Amino acid sequence: MTIAEAEDKANVLVLGGGAVGTMAAYALEAGGRAKVTMVLRSNYDAVKKSGFSIDSIDHGQHNGWLPSRIRTTILDPTETDVQHYDFIVVTTKNIPDVPPTVSTLIKPAVTSDLCTIVLMQNGLNIEKPLLEAFPNNTILSGVQMIGASETAPGIVLHNEPDICKLGVFEAEGKGDELKLCDEQRARRFVEAYNACGRVDCRFDDNVRYTRWKKLLYNSSYNPVSAVLGMDVTRMRVYKHVIDDLVAPIMREIAAIAAADGVHLSEDLVRKLITIDKLDSWFMPSMGQDAGKGNFIEFENIVGEPMREAQRLGVPCPTLTTMYSILKGIQTKTKETRGLITPRVTDARPYRG
Repeated sequence: MTIAEAEDKANVLVLGGGAVGTMAAYALEAGGRAKVTMVLRSNYDAVKKSGFSIDSIDHGQHNGWLPSRIRTTILDPTETDVQHYDFIVVTTKNIPDVPPTVSTLIKPAVTSDLCTIVLMQNGLNIEKPLLEAFPNNTILSGVQMIGASETAPGIVLHNEPDICKLGVFEAEGKGDELKLCDEQRARRFVEAYNACGRVDCRFDDNVRYTRWKKLLYNSSYNPVSAVLGMDVTRMRVYKHVIDDLVAPIMREIAAIAAADGVHLSEDLVRKLITIDKLDSWFMPSMGQDAGKGNFIEFENIVGEPMREAQRLGVPCPTLTTMYSILKGIQTKTKETRGLITPRVTDARPYRG
């Protein structure tokens, strides 16, 4: 590597040290175009002691792997050896109804104008709080199709190829010069991510379509798995679950997207219903979280499409019912975690 190439390395902060964040960090470091700082939480001690153990369909097996830096908190970059971060990559679950929010978490590391924020998270309208909090920064949309799980702290199984589409969340009123700058930053990240030669990261010039398309699956299979505690194979074996819940939600999402100017065909709906291998017994992530008693990321995956439907005047009865049930599940989890306490007060209805 030449001196010029070394100096061109991007300083990247990855927030979220689970399986997806780890594989993103590995791809960036392996390509030689980035120096990655990872913020770890529950797995910090294990990784500090032994590094990551990775078994990857793309990258092979690696024991004791570490990025350039690991830490437990986001520090102001002026207090470290990093002048500023070129990219902050957020791979944590997006749970805006449970503080702290993404905006609050990353604020200490955001340098005005110089730093690009990459949201590798699920859901609709996830960029809006970031555009409001950081109006001078480029906000990128990263949609990943990847199969990876952390089977134990610091131990990552990556068994479905890393395919990523990355584009720009555009703020209203931006001039052509700023839009070009945003696109250049997005393409720089795509190049850095692809530099390892083992992943498929592509520039996405139609972010809204990509996110609506992914919602067809995420807004249907994920919430149904959380409510029923049922994997995808069982949903298809007991076909009434597909007929009465999954397929109707997919078609409601397609109708909302159409009202928003995004066409998602009936053929695509049918394809996504059977996209998983029938013998995979795959449990979607929201179902996994609900089963573990963890918080679920339902607001951006189910709530935001529902609110778009209300704004656009599109009926979505199945999605709305699912949202109400998921909100009840989340409320129980908040109570269990001590975030809320049930009290009978004059402000609460249905006192009898």
